Amino acid sequence: MTRKPSVYAAVIAASFGVALPQTLLADAPVIQTVGPVIHLADNLDEEAMLGWCIDTEGRGLGDQLHAHSCKPTGDDVLFSYAPDTGMIESATYAGMCMAYNAPDSAENPFGLIACDEADQTQHFAYDEASMEIHLADDAAQCVTVAPVIDDAGPFQSRDLLLAACEDLEPSFKQWVIRGE
Repeated sequence: MTRKPSVYAAVIAASFGVALPQTLLADAPVIQTVGPVIHLADNLDEEAMLGWCIDTEGRGLGDQLHAHSCKPTGDDVLFSYAPDTGMIESATYAGMCMAYNAPDSAENPFGLIACDEADQTQHFAYDEASMEIHLADDAAQCVTVAPVIDDAGPFQSRDLLLAACEDLEPSFKQWVIRGE
């Protein structure tokens, strides 16, 4: 089954290539977080050079995900990827996994829900060569971040989105999966 991202998300993602030419890309982030994280390979203008990690939205356990400054203390930015199942699980909240469960949401298509191997919305594939995270059943759709940065207390955040891989600049779709 193929799920289509919202038109809004696709238009924003397609504009990345026009708005941010390769020569303006930031340096690699300085990841200070201890523990497993999934972060963008490029710092992508995170002002403290902490990088962008998958994170729960709000403080603590939340049911929606976004990208957030990789907090030095870890907390809710700790996620691990299991290649054998394709599931992305919170290391902070055991038994809670990332899911593409709200495909019609322009800002929050990814949620954090109880892990269920039978739920196809929780299955992802990571391509080590391209560093892309795709939907397991649609390799043409990549996990990415919005171009807009929001203030999030002492840190920053971006919406976590899904868009056509071919429309994205590498800095918006290349993820590093770091274990313990």
